[in-house]
Amino acid sequence: MTFQLKRPHLITRRSRVALVLSAALLTAHAPRAEAQYAGAARTAASTTAGSTTLDQLVADLKNGGYVIVFRHGATNANQADTDPFHLDNISAQRLLSDDGRAVARNVGDAFRKLGIPLGDVYSSQFNRASETARLVSGRSPTTTADLTEGGLVVSPAENARRAKVLKILATLSPAAGVNTLIVTHKPNILDAFGKDWFDSREGEASVFKPDGSKDLVLVARVQATDWIKAAGGY
Repeated sequence: MTFQLKRPHLITRRSRVALVLSAALLTAHAPRAEAQYAGAARTAASTTAGSTTLDQLVADLKNGGYVIVFRHGATNANQADTDPFHLDNISAQRLLSDDGRAVARNVGDAFRKLGIPLGDVYSSQFNRASETARLVSGRSPTTTADLTEGGLVVSPAENARRAKVLKILATLSPAAGVNTLIVTHKPNILDAFGKDWFDSREGEASVFKPDGSKDLVLVARVQATDWIKAAGGY
């Protein structure tokens, strides 16, 4: 099993940034992103698996209060985003593969079987992310540019701003009794959380526990198949 549970550790932001949420779009008016959070690579690299099991994590998630950040599901390796200026042109995007759709759907089934409640659901505007969010949560997500992979289409400053927003979202406490689901891309995850996510796989989830501070508290990194195995009693 590839489940990696972390002893909760803090990844400290250097400044507080206001985040404005609207029904249709998340917009963050943040100062230019600073350097990666201090000490993140050191703490992540030195963290070892704790004694808590995936079963315990699931039990905690049943009570809500966590932010689950997914990298979108498995995609077709022979496709590319050839028209990134027009995100409504889905045929010009790299899409979920049949296996990616099946796994995302099975993760959603696993969440429901395990009794993991989801509240707000947000995703990138790319179809591979929004479809992953829909298959996992069972409903349409709120899509936003703030979680969309910018690549070379947007400025470095804009990519940094988006990373800043993702970090903020991972510190915001969900509504009582539910967990927040976010689906985004590896570049966003890597920029937001640091170089220890360089090996982040398609379908991998990073689970954070907001603690009322403005710090990130990583609890676990969970592969898609681990949720499915947990639901199946493996």
